Amino acid sequence: MNTIQNNNLILVTGYSGAGMSSVLKNLEDLGLEVFDNFPLPLVSPLVHDEQKEPTSIAIGIDTRTRGFSTQNVIDTAQALDAHLLFVTCDDHELQRRFIETRRRHPLAKDKSVRAGIEEERKLLEKIQYNADLVIDTTTLSVHDLRHILEGHFSIQPQKDLTVTLMSFGFKHGSPREADIIMDVRFLENPHWVEALRPLTGKDKDVGDHIEKDPNYAKFIDNFKALMTPLLPRYAHEGKKYLTIAIGCTGGRHRSVYTVEKLSQWIKETGSLTHIEHRDIKD
Repeated sequence: MNTIQNNNLILVTGYSGAGMSSVLKNLEDLGLEVFDNFPLPLVSPLVHDEQKEPTSIAIGIDTRTRGFSTQNVIDTAQALDAHLLFVTCDDHELQRRFIETRRRHPLAKDKSVRAGIEEERKLLEKIQYNADLVIDTTTLSVHDLRHILEGHFSIQPQKDLTVTLMSFGFKHGSPREADIIMDVRFLENPHWVEALRPLTGKDKDVGDHIEKDPNYAKFIDNFKALMTPLLPRYAHEGKKYLTIAIGCTGGRHRSVYTVEKLSQWIKETGSLTHIEHRDIKD
């Protein structure tokens, strides 16, 4: 049952220090009405009251929220047909942020910051698993975060599947938010061509080099054949967001070019598309 026009209710939760406040501020800038640390028992009455003057709402919920429990968050999202957005970050970065800001972790009490982080990760594991969208802020700049949110959320009606295509380098770690990961390290690496090394997959010379690999065209055709029946099935089953990550060694050449090419094709299928090149900066 949809309780808000355009089904635009977003419940934002995640790990303390991961950047929930920044996410909520960005959503507010995008035109949503934002409520932070709102009591869970009052979410349903708020939503039904807003039906009188339908609007798009983002509600921040964390472990300090009155009435918080893992199951209550999941049940509330399902009952209100809300998008569940989870903000995560790796343990080392979370600990660094708490130490630098000299903040006490809400679950640490008389324990260490690390103990609080570990306890919260166990508590929120099930929510992260059930989230519609997971954003990992470990390496994101404020600009990257805004671009991701702009690509995913709008106060305009959205019924289509939004596909995020992400390039990355395996040497920098695999993206935890990815639904599908493809490894293109089998392709000839432009890194070993001195003239191409400083370039990226956005440059024509790099693209021409990759296209000459006899395995490239076969891979692209097979990948399209795999995804063609899957994209409409994901949409049919109610999935709003899909992240496809394409990885190579450094995340600069093969993965970038492949993402750019696949983006053109996915747009032609009718899905909304967002590109993120994780390991290169414009």
